[in-house]
Amino acid sequence: MTVARTGVPPRGDARTDGMVDDNGLVKPAWATECWSESDQTELVCRNVLDITHDVKSFVFEAEGGQVFRFVPGQFVTLQFEVDGQQISRCYTISSPPTRPHTLTITVKRVVGGPVSNWLHDHVLPGTRVSALAPLGAFTLSGAPAAKYLFLSAGSGITPVMSMTRTLFDLGSDADILFVHSARTPADIIFRRELEAMPAVMPNIRVVHICEGDYPSERWAGLRGRISTAVLQSLAPDLHERVTFTCGPAPYMSEVRRILEESGYDMRNYYEESFSFETLPTSGQLPQASRDADETPAEPVLEADADSSSVSPVEAVTTYTVEFVKSGRTVACRTDESVLDAALAAGLRPPSSCSQGMCGTCKTTMLSGEVDMQHNGGIRPREVAQNKILICCSRPLSDLRIDG
Repeated sequence: MTVARTGVPPRGDARTDGMVDDNGLVKPAWATECWSESDQTELVCRNVLDITHDVKSFVFEAEGGQVFRFVPGQFVTLQFEVDGQQISRCYTISSPPTRPHTLTITVKRVVGGPVSNWLHDHVLPGTRVSALAPLGAFTLSGAPAAKYLFLSAGSGITPVMSMTRTLFDLGSDADILFVHSARTPADIIFRRELEAMPAVMPNIRVVHICEGDYPSERWAGLRGRISTAVLQSLAPDLHERVTFTCGPAPYMSEVRRILEESGYDMRNYYEESFSFETLPTSGQLPQASRDADETPAEPVLEADADSSSVSPVEAVTTYTVEFVKSGRTVACRTDESVLDAALAAGLRPPSSCSQGMCGTCKTTMLSGEVDMQHNGGIRPREVAQNKILICCSRPLSDLRIDG
């Protein structure tokens, strides 16, 4: 699952600088890697595919013709301008790294959702978007296994689809059981592709579970929702499998309950827990989510940067944070993040997940010291370069921030 990295691709018109050359031939995958020089780059949409009645896949290429290197299960943060407002969204990469010329995200249209509808209605071949380098720890790389159990529901299928496509492309001999839940047969994302894989690789087994019929199709497969009986029937060797789960929070909660009650070793369980519903309040409405975005936001709380409000019983130290570019200095307690302090002071630095995952709030710390508890949204080399994620950084001294 490595991508060769040699040579320098020729620069030219982005329309012809992608995976296909002027003669219509596929370029070799020896081009330089996207994001090798900068963590932010421009992507060009090459194709838009209708996956279901309300789901589309958007296929992107690097503007400079570079190839993509990532781990199946990771996500990218895309930045859009929607109605004059800069918005960031995190989307799981649904394509596999074994097809390095393109990077694909798959998005479900959400009623009333500003970004998913904008994507569906406005992104066409040729559209350019800004993208941050892939991040995320929900990947196969840390859990190689002889037997996998992939469980997904709704648009949560995207990371495990990237994993499955990768194992398929590599001709893996791993025993893969892929159980996907959908409302109706018409809502099964990647249905035909998943149904075709076992015909080529019998070690891949795909089972769909639908809650009900679609008006034009009566579902003949398993009905209802994932349950202990269903899982034990499909996977009698459950305890031998490494499990990856992604879907709505109630779905994952039910999966955990089933596995725990079955005596499953949860050290072999991995789930994608990044969801809009779990985002903490951070002084403003969160602006990004991963994939299943646009769930109504929870009420927000105003952070209090006034040190005079500190409890006399538990005094909290307050430091100053200077945002050099904006020329503003704010007070920040040691029990709040730099982002919360900035928002409470009326600043609006770029931010999205507020969980130290997406990397949107990354900036350079010019001086000072912080306690940064991130969730994979920053690389070691960036930390070594004094980069920090202000959403999960608390001051340990006065700070100067390049923001």
